Amino acid sequence: MRRSVYNDSEGADEINISPLIDMVFILLIFFIVTTVFVEETGVEVDKPQAASSVNLEKNSILFAITKEGGVVYGGKPVGVNGVRPLVRRLLQSEEMPVILQVDEKADAGLVIRVIDESKLGGASKVSLASEKG
Repeated sequence: MRRSVYNDSEGADEINISPLIDMVFILLIFFIVTTVFVEETGVEVDKPQAASSVNLEKNSILFAITKEGGVVYGGKPVGVNGVRPLVRRLLQSEEMPVILQVDEKADAGLVIRVIDESKLGGASKVSLASEKG
């Protein structure tokens, strides 16, 4: 009678990498979900320099005011009349500051009107962006 001998080490040469691949995908999903996406205004403005400027929160509502008198949000012109409903809608989910990126040559009266519309829309904090100088 012939006996068969089974060696346990024959199949142990391979490493099962399925759990490793699963873990990499879980980490990838985690980092994608937790990344904060900063939404830009969509237009270039020449911001004035200020020695006292500080970094503001990443999660905020960004408006750009161009030197031609346009008010832009997310690359689309909204105008002064579109600021209040937009701020009101965006502040329904969480409290965020409103940041205005104002061109150096923009009209001061327009800036004041946008600040007023933001406050009337429910913004408790409205800031002006500047270049650190």
